[in-house]
Amino acid sequence: RGRMWAYAVGFTVLPHVGTFIGWFINRKEIPIWYEKLKKPSWCPSRKIFPLAWTVLYTGMGYASYLIWNDLGGCSSKAVVPLGLYGAQLALNWAWPPFFFGARNLKMALIDILCLDLLVIGTVCSWYRINKVATLLMVPYLGWLAMATCLTIRIWKDNPEQRSAKSE
Repeated sequence: RGRMWAYAVGFTVLPHVGTFIGWFINRKEIPIWYEKLKKPSWCPSRKIFPLAWTVLYTGMGYASYLIWNDLGGCSSKAVVPLGLYGAQLALNWAWPPFFFGARNLKMALIDILCLDLLVIGTVCSWYRINKVATLLMVPYLGWLAMATCLTIRIWKDNPEQRSAKSE
């Protein structure tokens, strides 16, 4: 029981790790390339994204801890629910390198569509295990729906940027 707080913190912090690395690698691309893209009028301000993702990653990280804890750690019962979570987290972390690093809108779009399916699968697999964990994923699903629509619109509205980084 005394070390449970360390697990809670670890699971809560984990989603932020890949994001921080992705941001660090791509931080110079964001203000230069991203600002030049044609975006819809409903695109959130660039300043909103770090705040939103911080809240969402914290919620999903803590939710994954709740699932891990309820299933008794890394047990055989945890393979599917936490495997889906890990897979969706990997795809989440892969989106910025596709979008900002490679400037490959097509791959970013494929990534986020697969991500959507994995998050839905994660939420469905968590529902019977822990309702609070499931509810903590709902804001992520909502934001992801917006991010998917935004990725689709940017992909459609910037055909010259669809496939790869142009030098």
